[in-house]
Parts: sequence; structure tokens; C-alpha cells
Amino acid sequence: MIKQAEQTDALTLAKLAIQMWDDTTLSELESGFVEMLSGENAACFIWYEEDEPIGFAQCQLRHDYVEGTETSPVGYLEGIFIQEEFRHRGFARMLLQECEKWAKGKHCSEFASDCELDNMNSLKFHLAMGFEEANRVICFRKNI
Repeated sequence: MIKQAEQTDALTLAKLAIQMWDDTTLSELESGFVEMLSGENAACFIWYEEDEPIGFAQCQLRHDYVEGTETSPVGYLEGIFIQEEFRHRGFARMLLQECEKWAKGKHCSEFASDCELDNMNSLKFHLAMGFEEANRVICFRKNI
């Protein structure tokens, strides 16, 4: 069962998200979800299996240029996660479809996403979901 998340679901989202984004704290994630869900430009969807949250998807509108797109705003998949023991059952596909439906409701005609160059599981997922690769980028930084 899919539920669109509300601010009261921020801790549930954070507990799922920290399994994917482990470079931050649970508290930081929870605060970020509370803030994000207070606006109109983002949404999260939670997959429940027998009343237990086992995955989520986060999407938002991007008004800046999105690589490979021609319109604005663009619906953007910020993150998607399903606990390992529940993968390969179509849950991520259904969460993605909810994100796409949400973006269409916000007048988007394009939907985009990204993944790290070395994240082959994410690349395979995106291609299987009908995304087409738009570009590859390596970003640089230095202290000055």
C-alpha cells in the first residue's frame, strides 16, 4: 500500500532514508523531511507492507535547468529506496509511478533523475523504469 507522506511521517521517512543516505544523521534527515513536506514543491510516498514501512520515494519540482530536459518545471526523483528483502517485487516501480503522477499534477511534462557514476544498481533501475541516459558528469572542487 502506498501513502503520500505528511509532516508527521518525517521520522518514518528518515529511518528509511538513513539506510540509503548514511552520510547524515537521523535527526538531520527528519528535520529535512519536515521542512520539505511543509511546501508544495516536493512530495514523498511510503510503501507499507502489512502496516510496516519498507520503502519510500522522494520527488520534487526543479525549476533550474535539468540535464537533458527542455521544459520547466521538471519532476525530479530525488531518492528511492526499498529494503533489500522486499526488492524485485515491483514496489519501487509503483512508488516511481506515484511520483510521476504527482509531477503531472504539477503540470510537468518531463521527469528526471540522477545517480552516481559507480552506482550500477541505480543505473539498472533507472534504465528498467524507462529513463534514458542524458549525460555523464564528473564534478570537481578544491579549497581556495
